[in-house]
Amino acid sequence: MNAVQSDRENSDLEDSGREKIEDPNTSSEMVSADAEPNSVSHDQDPKPKEAEESLNPLQVISSVFAAGLGVQSSKNRERDFQRGRAGTFIFAGLLFTALFIGTVYTVVSMVLSSR
Repeated sequence: MNAVQSDRENSDLEDSGREKIEDPNTSSEMVSADAEPNSVSHDQDPKPKEAEESLNPLQVISSVFAAGLGVQSSKNRERDFQRGRAGTFIFAGLLFTALFIGTVYTVVSMVLSSR
């Protein structure tokens, strides 16, 4: 096989998304069909634009409410840890807890007083 034919074959393999693998047991070459075309290296993970932004108040409130009820999604939890500040969530969590206890106390008081 000459160099021009080898270069043309490598170019054809790259276009099809396959890669050439040399078999160490023989001097023949195999083609892998499971190589992904235009695959991005995991070393160069571009940061999403939203990772640099902080959470808005509505996102914090909804995250605290969902976490307080035990229905927080893992996607939102990861977003909160990446973009949120601990102090904001601590304050919002304490406020949510106080409002929850106050609501339960008020409802129980109203039910018991109507007897």
